[in-house]
Amino acid sequence: MFGLGPTELIIILVIVLVIFGGEKLPDLARSLGEGVREFNKEKEKIQQQYDETKEAIDVDEETGNRDADRSSGENTKSDEEEKTADQN
Repeated sequence: MFGLGPTELIIILVIVLVIFGGEKLPDLARSLGEGVREFNKEKEKIQQQYDETKEAIDVDEETGNRDADRSSGENTKSDEEEKTADQN
């Protein structure tokens, strides 16, 4: 765990106990747990948004069509590609 052995962890816990005292330790642990829980909740939201966005813009490498355009048969060429094709 972070390259710390049991001796280092005990020393850190003793220092925390001396600094904060026995009465504040449960409150400190509770606050830390709430912070970790909130962080994980937000991380899951961001991961879900990323996955949804990735699915929405997934491009078929063979045709150049996005998933959303495959059913309609639309091609997703950029304006530059269309101008080049029109000039030729």
